[in-house]
Amino acid sequence: MPVIEIHNLTFGYEKQPVLENIELNVEEKDFLAIIGPNGGGKSTLLKLILGIHDSKKGTIKVLEKKPKQSLTQIGYVPQNTNVNTDFPIKVIEVVMMGHVDGKRPLFGYGKDEMLCAMGALKQVSMADFAQTKIGSLSGGQRQRVMIARALCAHPRILILDEPTSSIDITGQREIYELLRALNKHMTIIVVSHDISVILEYATKAAHVNRTLSFHDISDKHSTFHTHGNKEHFCEIELLQMLGAQNCDTCEDESPKWSLKP
Repeated sequence: MPVIEIHNLTFGYEKQPVLENIELNVEEKDFLAIIGPNGGGKSTLLKLILGIHDSKKGTIKVLEKKPKQSLTQIGYVPQNTNVNTDFPIKVIEVVMMGHVDGKRPLFGYGKDEMLCAMGALKQVSMADFAQTKIGSLSGGQRQRVMIARALCAHPRILILDEPTSSIDITGQREIYELLRALNKHMTIIVVSHDISVILEYATKAAHVNRTLSFHDISDKHSTFHTHGNKEHFCEIELLQMLGAQNCDTCEDESPKWSLKP
């Protein structure tokens, strides 16, 4: 049974259509990359899956329930995780904010919650920074902490919106290697402009520009040409493959993707 089922979904703001006739099934332990031009509806689709918006037409089921009924099983890492570097909050305190049950902010957290938070930090290789002020960390380290916060909910689905924006190349690769490891235990959904995410890590890809086209890319050697180099997949071929099915909705806006090695 798919963990996310979307059927005949249409959504817009006032009279402006944003998404039309969306069909999407996400299976257990998929690594789904959602790409497409700015303003194409990627973030809106995430908000619908998270239950922030209600669908106007069509259906969405998350873990066989309505989105709002499944929030405790979804971990979410928003795009903007910048923090006030002068705010005196420690890493462990940020992570414990991810607890969705039993919060006692006025009286502190219990021993079990503390152990859970430390376990999440260990998963993202940040346990040694538990007592460090969040503002003193690098961008990549802060992103790991935010992922740890999401893991405190023990999610079956982890959703990340542009998780490597404003992070250097080394930090980006570290984040995606972490997500690859987490994908062994949960479903990963990432919104990204970085085509290399699809070529190296994703098993499924969805191109969203008002409509959606879906691609199974789990067998990349069969899907993409390698030009004799098994470590290199052709990004141009991928763009052609995705763009060919969406050209009717891309007349006025070309995809704004970054092509990184």
